Amino acid sequence: MIGTLSHELEVNVPAHEAWALYGTLQFTYICVPDLFDSVEVLKGDGGAGTILKPTTKPGSLFHTYEDMISKVDNENMVKELHTHKGAYLDLGFNYHGVRFEVIKKTESSCITKVTVTYDVKEEFISNASHVSIEQFIALLKYSNNYLINNHKK
Repeated sequence: MIGTLSHELEVNVPAHEAWALYGTLQFTYICVPDLFDSVEVLKGDGGAGTILKPTTKPGSLFHTYEDMISKVDNENMVKELHTHKGAYLDLGFNYHGVRFEVIKKTESSCITKVTVTYDVKEEFISNASHVSIEQFIALLKYSNNYLINNHKK
């Protein structure tokens, strides 16, 4: 079974400022300690092939796992990552990925968008109920507040 969830938020900063955050590892680091206990870079510098090991707050479905950044497209302002080890893969998923996009709206505003895509094996279809976009919406909100508070006027 294949599924997709997405959410968009408008932020009143230029798209290039938002991408300067979303397109880098700083995007991950500003959310620690509010959203994660830690995020360790196991390999890479933030580009494609970078492997991250987030450790979540108590009460999260997964305590620790590995994500791989599979795409950083600076021209189109798109970053994609997928579960590399653990987490959803341990629950019978073939794939669990997240795509972040920054979409120019006006010279002084943009849309930040997150899309979660997953593919779960038929025999584990009941585990699809564990897929959520809420943590990524929280990440967008937190990042967008950071952008607004640090906007270069």
